[in-house]
Amino acid sequence: MSVAFRRESDEEHLEPRFELPLPPGPNPVTKRGYELIAARNEALELELTTTPAGDRRTELLRDVRYWRSRLATAQVAPRPSGNTVAIGTVVTIEREGYRRVLEVVGHDESDPASGRIGFAAPLARALIGAEVGDEVDLPSPVGVVTATEVSIRPD
Repeated sequence: MSVAFRRESDEEHLEPRFELPLPPGPNPVTKRGYELIAARNEALELELTTTPAGDRRTELLRDVRYWRSRLATAQVAPRPSGNTVAIGTVVTIEREGYRRVLEVVGHDESDPASGRIGFAAPLARALIGAEVGDEVDLPSPVGVVTATEVSIRPD
């Protein structure tokens, strides 16, 4: 019989569901980042208790495994001094009149559109350790910027 007339299961046509990738290395977070991870984990655990078997539960179990792991491995970074760029600091950079304010945070807390960059991002790696007045060579095409202000975000 031709395969055109054979009924195949719906499962054969679904995209495979892979585990959410865990970033390599340690999981340093800010205090706010830890609280966000804990809240996300708690919300998913609660939803899991009320979700019946099915596609949504399978997806939810995958998310719960990711956030449980992130919570278990989270290490709250020590509060920075505010003199040098580190996890938990806000840095202002300038280049040719262009000014940008960035906060260096943990991976799960990052949101580049809001100015929060993960510590492992190339931009953050280049800035970590800089002090006010330092010129930092950022990945192209940006080039050299000057750190004009380093501070700690109030909790």
